[in-house]
Amino acid sequence: MQFTAELRFDDGVLEREFTLGEIPGILWTPGSASASAPAPLILIGHPGGMRRMYPRLAARARHAAAEGYAGATIELPGSGDRPRSAVAEEARADLRRALQAGEPVADEIVDRLVLPLVEQAVPEWRATLDALQSLPEIGGPVGYSGGVIAIGVRLAVVEPRISAALLFAGSFVPRAMFEEARQVTIPLQVLLQWDDEGNDRQMALDLFDAFGSKEKTLHANMGGHTGVPHFEGDEASRFFARHLK
Repeated sequence: MQFTAELRFDDGVLEREFTLGEIPGILWTPGSASASAPAPLILIGHPGGMRRMYPRLAARARHAAAEGYAGATIELPGSGDRPRSAVAEEARADLRRALQAGEPVADEIVDRLVLPLVEQAVPEWRATLDALQSLPEIGGPVGYSGGVIAIGVRLAVVEPRISAALLFAGSFVPRAMFEEARQVTIPLQVLLQWDDEGNDRQMALDLFDAFGSKEKTLHANMGGHTGVPHFEGDEASRFFARHLK
């Protein structure tokens, strides 16, 4: 991991851009984080396009930092400045055509788009976690917050360092991954926008039902994909306070 840029905000939060091999990312740490008082870490997931989504990602990270957590995100494969995948681009175009036509999205489109992404992104997230946990100011339990929800599901199954996850139900999930969802046992909070125009609501509800966690909570709010109420940030803080502190 190499840090490439640094910015200190007025609230004491330190933002550092980094690269891990060819993977760009950003780490935010609260001013209180130190080797003697390391901060728990929240991995901040998103649907790709880290630069485009920076305002929202930074807002989420600084909200978490105010509660004493470090936050980190990385660019997804095929997004931002990373090399494109012809297969993924074709699947994404097919997905858009189906949604614009008001047609059901075929399982094979979802599989072509999401499964290769999960297979590549999850090892990258785990390598990033290895590097972040080697820093003296990062320590304690780890949480995952955000999407792509299929990536969050896979991480919750294979990564024992993740103690709790707040999953954003705003993207399609391959049917084959429902069996993985049954293997998830960590505490979950799932955020669903009821009128999300780019998501399959019934699939999201079925996925929630499939999760094997004894503690799982569904927060469903009216509105589209970007209409998440501000109070959900406070709900997220309370969720992670129960499981990361």
